[in-house]
Amino acid sequence: MNTPSSPRLLSDEAPVWFITGCSTGFGQELARQAIALGYRTVVTARDPAKLDDFEESDKVLVLKLDVTRPDQVAAAIEAAEACFGGIDVLVNNAGIGYFAAIEEGEAAEVLRMFEVNVFGLTAMIQAALPGMRKRRGGCIVNLSSLAGLRGMPALGQYNATKFAVEGLSEALRREVEPLGIQVMVVEPSGFRTDWAGRSANESALQIDDYQATAGAVRSAVRESSGKQPGDPVRAVKAIIEAVSSGQPPHHLLLGNDAFEGAMAKVDELREGFTAGEKVARAADFPATTA
Repeated sequence: MNTPSSPRLLSDEAPVWFITGCSTGFGQELARQAIALGYRTVVTARDPAKLDDFEESDKVLVLKLDVTRPDQVAAAIEAAEACFGGIDVLVNNAGIGYFAAIEEGEAAEVLRMFEVNVFGLTAMIQAALPGMRKRRGGCIVNLSSLAGLRGMPALGQYNATKFAVEGLSEALRREVEPLGIQVMVVEPSGFRTDWAGRSANESALQIDDYQATAGAVRSAVRESSGKQPGDPVRAVKAIIEAVSSGQPPHHLLLGNDAFEGAMAKVDELREGFTAGEKVARAADFPATTA
């Protein structure tokens, strides 16, 4: 019987990795390292022209994929399964950012971000799961963020998408682990990808009252682009090693800031919950005695 700590691969051949959002950042580096390791790799992006560095072969399949397009999601999964027989590891990396105080947020931009970061990720999982369930094996890797654990000014709507990924992943894990399918959430802090550069839009409206909070964070994140402490090469190596271990953690924090920030959030929650314990316990109906 398959167990979560012993994933079943398609065969004795190299594992099949399907990666979304490979034109830049973590996705691009994941595709490079997977291919270098000899993995059978499905490399995808909305614009295939940005994947010219990847040459198709008997182990590499390059596909056009916009995760917000159900027809393209279905076609990409079908093509991968037809080419390689199935998918061992699905990496949901495609995502976008957006900088705005909550009051400044533009509905169209926020909706677009949810369509990519949440609804697109969900569509990929739904499309890949039938094959994984059939053979009772596989691993789903969802790229979240430290922003999926801690809220920050200027990132509120982005936080909302990543908090959604965290909740979805936790529920998914409880549903599919009994079927031999693993789920790992990756939570990086600042890395030298393009996330803080051209990949993230910001609100046209910027309210003066928020300059000391959202405005300051927005400026600091923009200015840090290309100078973040995180090394994408090392981060991707850690992701691959975690999956390949056969026992990937439920949460993979990447970066000193990610670890420190996550632990601070745990402490904040524990302190706040403990302070409210008496109120929480008093909200139930009184216990009855026989």
